[in-house]
Amino acid sequence: MQQKKLAAAVAAAYGLVFAHAAPAQAQLPAVAAVAGTPAAVGESGSAGASGDAGPSAAATPAAAAAAVDASQEVVARVTVSTRRRNETSQSVPTTMSVLDANSLESNRVYRVQDLQQLLPSTTVNYVHARQMSFAVRGLGNNPASDGLEGSVGVYLDNVYLARPGMAAFDTLDIQQLELLRGPQGTLFGKNTTAGVLNITSKQPTFRAENSAQLSIGEQGYAQGKAVISGAFSDTAAGRISLYKTHEDGYITNLHNGDKVQGGDRQGVRAQLLLEPDNRLSARLIADYNVEDSNNGTLIFYSAGPSGRFLTQAAAVGAHPVTDPARRQVNLDAGSHVAVHQGGVSGEVNWKLDNDYKFTSISAYRFWNFTPRNDDGLDVPVVLNVGASTRHRQFTQEFRLATPLGRDVESVLGAYYYYQNLDNTSFTVNGPLADRFNATPAGAWSNVSSYGYGHLRVNSYALFGQSIWHIDPKWDLTAGLRATYEDKLARVTRDVPIGAPVGGAALAARNARYGAYNSGDVRLNNLSPSALLTLAYKLDTDVLAFGSVSHGEKSGGINLSVPGAAGASSLKVDNEKANNLELGIKSNLLGRRAQVNASLFWNEVHGYQNNAYDPVSATSYLTNAGDVRSRGLELDTSLVVARGFTVGANGSFNDVTYTKYKNAPCPAERLGPSCDLSGRAALVNAPRWIGNLSAQYAHALAASIEAYGNVNYAYRGATYGTLDASEYSRIPAYSLTNLSAGIKLKRGATRWDISVWAKNVFDKQYYTSMWNTSPNAYNTVIGTPRQVGLTARADF
Repeated sequence: MQQKKLAAAVAAAYGLVFAHAAPAQAQLPAVAAVAGTPAAVGESGSAGASGDAGPSAAATPAAAAAAVDASQEVVARVTVSTRRRNETSQSVPTTMSVLDANSLESNRVYRVQDLQQLLPSTTVNYVHARQMSFAVRGLGNNPASDGLEGSVGVYLDNVYLARPGMAAFDTLDIQQLELLRGPQGTLFGKNTTAGVLNITSKQPTFRAENSAQLSIGEQGYAQGKAVISGAFSDTAAGRISLYKTHEDGYITNLHNGDKVQGGDRQGVRAQLLLEPDNRLSARLIADYNVEDSNNGTLIFYSAGPSGRFLTQAAAVGAHPVTDPARRQVNLDAGSHVAVHQGGVSGEVNWKLDNDYKFTSISAYRFWNFTPRNDDGLDVPVVLNVGASTRHRQFTQEFRLATPLGRDVESVLGAYYYYQNLDNTSFTVNGPLADRFNATPAGAWSNVSSYGYGHLRVNSYALFGQSIWHIDPKWDLTAGLRATYEDKLARVTRDVPIGAPVGGAALAARNARYGAYNSGDVRLNNLSPSALLTLAYKLDTDVLAFGSVSHGEKSGGINLSVPGAAGASSLKVDNEKANNLELGIKSNLLGRRAQVNASLFWNEVHGYQNNAYDPVSATSYLTNAGDVRSRGLELDTSLVVARGFTVGANGSFNDVTYTKYKNAPCPAERLGPSCDLSGRAALVNAPRWIGNLSAQYAHALAASIEAYGNVNYAYRGATYGTLDASEYSRIPAYSLTNLSAGIKLKRGATRWDISVWAKNVFDKQYYTSMWNTSPNAYNTVIGTPRQVGLTARADF
């Protein structure tokens, strides 16, 4: 009855908040660990992935207080399960960074595209949910390719998300995020060559754990969250989490005065945890997320050396905004994005009589994306252009883990992945298309074109990884995965719709929009992954390791009509990576300091990236030669005094094309192809990334605590497009975020009220670049300064 009353109360508050569309922003800070460093223990207990509820009910108040005091004097231990067993992150010989819920909220990070402000060697290339990708150590920026998965694998509660955009929802009830860098695959479902982002949500609890949160801020930002968790019985517990976010946007459309680059997002996640005894547990999860926004609005950045785009615009009487600093566009049609996604999953863990552990993870997910894109002009040249996607996937994983404590500990498993994807590419031209493009009258004006892509994937894998404890100081880890994939695709395009024409006009129309049928396109390949790591404990708090690994990401099929490259460009070969890494993890000064560092060298053959085809005016995936990624990463944290923690993480990353002789030419160079060999020109791969942070918390009274957080993030200059044009160069930038608040306890309710500011100095910066035509470069402009307030109640 009590749970029902709490549910009704939270639901009523949630509805009341959004019956009044107020501006707002954010999430709740708590005493958090340094961004990008191991997370501090929060009020609810361990930040680990094991889902423990925290201290037992038998713990005395004095003991609990002593534990809290002690936790403020050392860097907290973080539990991870990246090797399919619970262990501290400092004992795992793998380069990783961990962020817990407190770190995310204290730094106002509620979208995955903002994670690059906290993590070393990480870039999120984001236009909207379909044109989104993660890159680690400069590798992985291949957005908007429906026929291929990303180089960085994204997992939500051990379920692989095949499309990077499936992670483009507000972080909801997150326990922690783990970023593993370098080739992965021997223990994760899909082979990846750049890294893994592993997202773990909070599990249901057998004690009541309820919260309600409201944030408001500038640019019409408002966000509400609610969580209800508790037991149904001694063996069953449930958890419901929901959110709703509204943003007005921060770009002005001069055509109608509307604000764009905002919208609405909302979602719900329901869980059921069953633990009939101490040997068996089952976790069932269902979630659903919706986005209705005008994200994807690009700002004009450059017309290249010819200025042709501006000349063409003037010829049709258009008035594009040419100064990106104004944060303005002039669009007659505007942009719109609709996303519907969700899924169900079930994870069962069964401890067998011989202490072996059997795990089964079954999951189904769907993702529907529908865009409307403008041509960047205030006159009817192109009325709508883009590609909608309908994605379905099913995954099944079985694992068997040997008992812990043996000289050799192993995990063996099998994995199956099924994907069914359909997309529709469309172009709807207006009456000025011929004048703008200088085509014969009637060729393109008022013509509509629709193309269709279909992809079916069956992926099978067997994998195993073993840890040999040679002696108390030496460990040897070896892993192997064999993945076989069978892909079948078809690409078609209907006869263009428009008034009948002949002669030169018909030839021009068919050259761009003519009917096409690829027939069945098949791709079958075997992709092995392997890992060998030797770790040595210099002492109890210092671990050194070296590893070699090989990762292969399967090839793919472009689901758009080929242009100048012809039918051969439909298929994309495997991406193969060989990685060498040396690392050290250390706890120093009585665990008041933590210093982790790594050196890496990764050679990638057949690097998969996007290129622009001027004939079809579309981007397509291609093997962009060979790439070398090498560098240094540092991740540190220091407890200066009780409640005062500072941290720094950063990376130097030298990413270079070692061989790329048939690259597309940048706008300032003429020719059908150019040689980019030896150039550090990869998309969105800055050499320098650095993040600094500081948190301070101080008890004002027995039940009152004040705190503050500062975060500074720097990213070096980089290229925004594959052709490495100087006109697509994204300048270096830095951002500063602040927050301060107070926590207090009144009866059974804990309150947390904070003020915060993102991009405090209102820096003008750009996060992604897009060559929407051979004559123009458009950009995604970062959010301006935003100040807001967050209030949260835990009860």
